Amino acid sequence: MANMMKNALVIGVGAERGLGARISARFAREGLHVFVAGRTAHSLEGVVQRIRAVGGAATAVVADATREADVQALFDQVCAADGDLDVAVYNAGNNTPGGVLTMEAAYFEQAWRVCCFGGFLFGREAARRMLPRGGTLLFTGASASLRGRAGFAAFNSAKAALRNMAQAMAKELGPQGLHVGHVVVDGGIDGDKLRKGRPEIVQKMGEERLIDLDGLADAYWFLHQQPPRAWTFELDLRSKIEPW
Repeated sequence: MANMMKNALVIGVGAERGLGARISARFAREGLHVFVAGRTAHSLEGVVQRIRAVGGAATAVVADATREADVQALFDQVCAADGDLDVAVYNAGNNTPGGVLTMEAAYFEQAWRVCCFGGFLFGREAARRMLPRGGTLLFTGASASLRGRAGFAAFNSAKAALRNMAQAMAKELGPQGLHVGHVVVDGGIDGDKLRKGRPEIVQKMGEERLIDLDGLADAYWFLHQQPPRAWTFELDLRSKIEPW
């Protein structure tokens, strides 16, 4: 009997030259059918077409990570496909700067909803579908996951909450066979979000300080490949000249 297709799910996929897209391409290169999820159909289709152009298998699914019904429907679609869900990656969450004195409550709450609440919904559904068989559940963090910084109270608190939740999931679900990991991306990523959206930051920082997309994607694959008697919860990645 032929082996069933292995499936991966990545949510928080935007630009074709972005972390979500590069993680998706990395898992597709290893032979997994990747379900590429995000809020913008046009961006998702571009990522899917690039994966298929080099012989990979990918499917685009429009979903809002902060809506429970969307997340449940997303996992229903993935798990209705042939094969098993082997790895799920929560990559949603944008930087939300702002001073406390002028910050609107809704702005603060939305940062938490995207970074943490969405991660809870995604992680819960992943665990419900992947246990007891097991698999890998990964969350994307940032330097904000580990420390507070003036002018970033919303983002810092939301990312720190996601990290603590992921750690709690790792301790609760690991003994049941689900490898839960957290990847700290400590610095700017060499992708379209900075290069096209904030070129002045790239110029100020210098290209050598930006984190390589392929190196980041390799880290997610590395975590997925770890054997159950040698699991890592957290990796942190930065360029060689990033101050930390």
